[in-house]
Amino acid sequence: ANMPQYTIDEEQLTSYAAHLQEQERAPQTIQKYIHDLNALQRYLAGKPLTMAALIGWNEHITSIYAIATVNSMLAAVNSFLAYMGWPDCHIKALRLQRQVFRDPAKELTREEYTRLVCAAETAGRTRLALLLETICATGIRVSEVKYITVEAVKAGRAEISLKGKVRVILLPAKLCRKLQKYAKKQNPASGAVFRTRSGRELSRKQIWAEMKSICKKAGVAASKVFPHNLRHLFARCFYRASRDIIKLADVLGHSSVETTRIYLLSTGTEHQRHLERLRLIR
Repeated sequence: ANMPQYTIDEEQLTSYAAHLQEQERAPQTIQKYIHDLNALQRYLAGKPLTMAALIGWNEHITSIYAIATVNSMLAAVNSFLAYMGWPDCHIKALRLQRQVFRDPAKELTREEYTRLVCAAETAGRTRLALLLETICATGIRVSEVKYITVEAVKAGRAEISLKGKVRVILLPAKLCRKLQKYAKKQNPASGAVFRTRSGRELSRKQIWAEMKSICKKAGVAASKVFPHNLRHLFARCFYRASRDIIKLADVLGHSSVETTRIYLLSTGTEHQRHLERLRLIR
């Protein structure tokens, strides 16, 4: 029907970004939301924001991007529209069929993880080897590496505060011993264990680049090697050992078990094995 016409301007985007910051959203998230809103702004090219224009934009991005990407862009726009108090403007996400299997080409196996750690150690890159082990043995997010401090290592537990929640994660004793030895050599008396040569905390980009740089040596596809994939490997191993998805969700800091479920998708091969084990064919 005849809906009021809205326009998106820089001032609104600036105040929206500030609002996201107050909500303790991660800098990457804020960047992405603003990036998506800029894309919508470019598409509108000075024309007002109407429901028809939104539908047009939706069709436009659906023809270019994968469903999950489109949905993340729509989430950004809907969040902005709600913030502006324009409830008559809202766009439905595309139905994503529930994924049942993970793509085996993306899954990092335990054996590949071991190869990565060994390759880093052989290359004399102790920090990288320990970084891989720390993320994989605790399941932390790359943005949480800074909470692995000298104090946490001494106490055997790290307090992580992210997304307005605080959770305590336990650090395996063997990891603590390794990290303590490493920190002694590096000599930070307190604060983050993983630092650059000049003593700054390692950034997300640096961690990412370091991991990619060891792939060739380890003979592991670069497409499988990134911090979040170590978190997935941790989740699968933890679940196999405990069979407790609620506990796992707590450890990972998920507010919904639905998210944890996605982490536990197995590749088709594993499913195939379960089917064989049912022995339902004579």
